[in-house]
Amino acid sequence: MTSAAELVRDFVNTYDVEDDTDDLASPAELSVWLRERALTAPGDRATDDDLTLAVCLREGLRRALMAGLLQGDAQEALEEALRALPLRVRLTPAGPGLAPLAAGVRGGLAAIAAAVARAQADGTWRRLKVCAEGTCRWAFIDASKNRSRAWCSMRVCGNRTKTRAYRARQHRTRPS
Repeated sequence: MTSAAELVRDFVNTYDVEDDTDDLASPAELSVWLRERALTAPGDRATDDDLTLAVCLREGLRRALMAGLLQGDAQEALEEALRALPLRVRLTPAGPGLAPLAAGVRGGLAAIAAAVARAQADGTWRRLKVCAEGTCRWAFIDASKNRSRAWCSMRVCGNRTKTRAYRARQHRTRPS
């Protein structure tokens, strides 16, 4: 079973910034993505409006993970997407939480929003991050003990960033 943090991470990673590829490029692809994660029923079909909402939710979540706290237009765009989702408060023995109020594609997107609340409640939201490498922006779960990881991969993105910084320092210290 996928954890709440893993679901949010996987949803954010449906767009690959570096390769400029989008797993949600059409309503049909959104339908398949949600169905493969058991968030919708086999007959549920996404519309263009559903796709627009999904992209707004995804990119709002990416910005939230990058900034920690959203401000201004980014916060308003994410809140608008969240207001469009059919969510309700559900009381369980484990405590209150959010749950989709409806089925279908909007209900599947609402399940992703509910996963954000679950990740916050279980403490994994703070471990969700977006790679600090500007060309990457891949979401990852920071499993380091002190939550200090900045890159999705030290071998790739960390190395790129450190190499650029080294070259910039070398360029500044060379005599003209």
